[in-house]
Amino acid sequence: MIDWLMDNGSRVLGLAGLHVVLALASTLLGLLVALLAGMLVARAPRVSGPALAISGILFTIPSLTLFIFIPILFGTRILDPVNIVIALSVYAFALIFGGVVEALRAVPVETRQAAEAMGIGRFRMLFTVELPLAIPVIGATLRVAAVSNVSLVSVGALIGVGGLGDLFTEGFQRNYLVPIVWGILLSVLLALIVDLCIVWGERAATPWIRAGERR
Repeated sequence: MIDWLMDNGSRVLGLAGLHVVLALASTLLGLLVALLAGMLVARAPRVSGPALAISGILFTIPSLTLFIFIPILFGTRILDPVNIVIALSVYAFALIFGGVVEALRAVPVETRQAAEAMGIGRFRMLFTVELPLAIPVIGATLRVAAVSNVSLVSVGALIGVGGLGDLFTEGFQRNYLVPIVWGILLSVLLALIVDLCIVWGERAATPWIRAGERR
């Protein structure tokens, strides 16, 4: 096991780097779109209901189907990493969007009224009051989306761009277990690191929660 990793260390490191880039790029893109869309429809029940239903449907689309159809829709090459980023951005959006909408809806009316009484405008209120209060809920859905994307990147190996997923296909093709085991272990490790980074970022962005816990 260790000997194989030492012999293939540079290749594995490159695959891990690609894996991280694909997973994080798609997660951040999905988060950005989910935030923008969520802020637009959170106060519009007639729109948010159908929008939430559509986001739920998006998550049910098989990943391999998206990987195959995105080159057709966008005219990209079948082995272009952009296909993976676009496909996984759809999943990230589907997971995070509902959390953004529900988190913004859950901001107490009294809090909004107090902000308005202080002369805070609607746009400023959104970014200085509502979104900060929504961070814990959004962070929870972001963690799920990020970890899911770390896992789903491996599926891209079936079309030739899968980061650590290449170790799975190599192992199956050669009927050799070692690269498969390392692919699993490293994928789990990456997922844990990404999850811990998001938790740290969430805690850093919500210092008032830590202050309340210390009381």
